[in-house]
Amino acid sequence: MNKQFLMGNEAIGLAAVAAGVNLVSGYPGTPSTEVLETIAKENDGSIYVEWSVNEKAALEVAAGASYSGARTLITMKQVGLNVASDPLMSLEYVGIEGGMVILVADDPGPISSQTEQDTRTFAEYSKVPCFDPSDAQEAYDMLIEAFELSEKYKTPVFYRPTTRVCHSYQSVSVKDYFDYEYHRPDGFIKDSKRWVIFPKLSYINHAKIEERNIIISDELSSYNRNTIVRTNSTKGIVAQGISFAITKDILDSIDFENKPNLLKITTPFPFPEKLALEFMDGIDEVLVLEELDPYIERHLVYVCGRKNIKVTIKGKITGDVASSGENTADLIKSYIYKFMDWKLDSDSINLSNTPELPVRPPVLCAGCPHRASFYAVKKAMKGRDTIFAGDIGCYTLGNAMPLDMVDTCLCMGAGVNIAQGVGRIKPDTKCFAFVGDSTFFASAITGVVNAVYNQAEMTLIVLDNSTTAMTGHQPHPGTGRTMMGEFTDKLDVEQVLRGVGVDVVVRQNPYELEQAVKVVKETADKPGVKAIIFESPCAVIVKPEKPYEVDSAKCIDCRKCIKEIGCPGIVVKAGKVSIDEALCSGCGLCSQVCPVGAISKKGERL
Repeated sequence: MNKQFLMGNEAIGLAAVAAGVNLVSGYPGTPSTEVLETIAKENDGSIYVEWSVNEKAALEVAAGASYSGARTLITMKQVGLNVASDPLMSLEYVGIEGGMVILVADDPGPISSQTEQDTRTFAEYSKVPCFDPSDAQEAYDMLIEAFELSEKYKTPVFYRPTTRVCHSYQSVSVKDYFDYEYHRPDGFIKDSKRWVIFPKLSYINHAKIEERNIIISDELSSYNRNTIVRTNSTKGIVAQGISFAITKDILDSIDFENKPNLLKITTPFPFPEKLALEFMDGIDEVLVLEELDPYIERHLVYVCGRKNIKVTIKGKITGDVASSGENTADLIKSYIYKFMDWKLDSDSINLSNTPELPVRPPVLCAGCPHRASFYAVKKAMKGRDTIFAGDIGCYTLGNAMPLDMVDTCLCMGAGVNIAQGVGRIKPDTKCFAFVGDSTFFASAITGVVNAVYNQAEMTLIVLDNSTTAMTGHQPHPGTGRTMMGEFTDKLDVEQVLRGVGVDVVVRQNPYELEQAVKVVKETADKPGVKAIIFESPCAVIVKPEKPYEVDSAKCIDCRKCIKEIGCPGIVVKAGKVSIDEALCSGCGLCSQVCPVGAISKKGERL
C-alpha cells in the first residue's frame, strides 16, 4: 500500500483499476465526471473506457460486457439514473455474471443539478443493493468490496458518493500496482433461459431477489463499515455519508462526558435491520442525520413499529432536520447540540452578524459563442410571439438578463418536444428549441424525429461549440475522437438532421451578427421543422484573439454593449465603459452591437 493525496473521484477511479475492472462506460455529469477520466488516465490499455452517447447506452454496453463475465463500472449523476432506469429495472431481474457497479453521484444542494433526488430511494425501488461512502478513503475501499458483493449475488449494485465525497481531498491508502486484481472474462455463454427476459422468468427471479435481499440485509448487519460506537448515553445518532464524517469530527472535538451513541450506515439497502435493532437496545431517543430523503429515518420508524420498540426517532420527518439541501458542518453542529441539550460554546462562530457574500450569479463566459447565437435570435424575433425552449448545458445560462432567452428547461433533450407541445396549443407562436451539440447526440435526436413524423412547426437551434463544455470538455460523437484517444469519423449534425427528414438545415457562424439575424428571420418563417446550426468553438478551448478596447472619445455612454449582451468582459471603471483584457477573447460581438463604432480591436482604432 502507498499513500496518495486524492480527490474522492480519483480514489474511486484508482479503486476500480485495482479491482480489475474490464470496461468502464458513462456519461459526463458533475459531480461524477472525474471517476471515468481518472480510469482513462491510469489505463495501461487493458481497460476499455468510453463516454457513451447517454446513460442508457452506457448501462446497456456494460450489461453486454458483464454478461460476458467482465467487471464493469458505469458512471453518471443522479439525473442520469433517470435515463438509465429503463434497462436497469429489467437488468436487476435478469442479473449479471461479472461484477457490475453503477456509480450514481448524488448532488445535495443541489450544487449543479436540476434535482435533489436520492439514489438510496431508487435502490430500494429497484431492489438493487447500495453502498454509501463517507470519505475518500472509504470510497476507495468500498468500491472494491462492491464488486465482490455484486459477483457473489450476481446483481448490479449502486455506489452512491455525494458531491462532498466526490470532490473533497484526502490522504488515501491505495494498493500498489503489483497488488491489483486481474479479472479475465470467460466470454458470453449462450443461455436464453437466463439472458432473455420473459414474464415467467421475471416472476421466478422476482421471488429470488426478495429472498436474496433478506440474506444480504443480514450479511450487511455485520459488514465492518456499518459500525456502532457505544457510550453511556440513552441518546443516539444515526448518520450516513458525509453527514457521518462531519458528525464524528464534531463529537471527537468536544469534551462533553455524556456523548451520544453513534451508528454509521454505509449500506442503506438492503437495510441492515439487525444492526439497527442492536443499536437501539437501551436507547430512548435517536437523531438521524442524512442526505437527502428521510430514508434511514423511515426504516428506523418501520423497524420500531414492527418490533414494538419504544424509541423516539427524530429527523427530517419530525422537522428536527432540514428536509432539503446539504447538511453543512454548521447545521449538523446545531442539530446535535439541540438534540443533546448542549449550549454552544462562546468560541463558536456566530454567523448572524456576518455580511452577506457578494452575489455572483453564473453567466456565460466572455466570448462564449452561445451569447452571439442567442442575441441573433433575439434580434431576429423582436416584437413577435415566440417561445425559446432551452435545454441542459452551459447554454441554460442564456436565461440570465439581459439575454433572457431560455423560457423553459426541464431535462436533457426535452426542449425539442416542449417547443412542439406549445406550438400545438398556440399555433401562431414561433417555437424555437435550443440544444447543444453534445445534448443533441445524447437525447434530442428522438425529439427531432417526433417533430418530423408529426409535422410540427418549429425551429431547432443547435449550438455547436465542438465539445461537452458544461462538464469539462469531454468528447462526443461530433468531435471525431473517443475517450480511448482514438480518432473516429465525426457524426455530422447536418447529415443526421437531413437523415431523419429535416430538409431545411442552415449552418451559420453566430459572430457574423448581421448575417446570423438574416438567417434566423428567413429560416423561422419557413414551414415545418427547420434547423440552424450555429457553429463556433467554445471560448475556453481555443486561443484568444487580440482583445478589443473602447475608444472613450467615441463612446456616448449608452451602455448598449452591457445592456444588450451582458458579457462579463465589459465593465465600468471610473464611470466609463471599458473592456477587461484578461477576460476578452476577441470575439468582436460587442463591436457589432455598439451603435457608434467605439469598440475595435486593440491597436486598430478607426
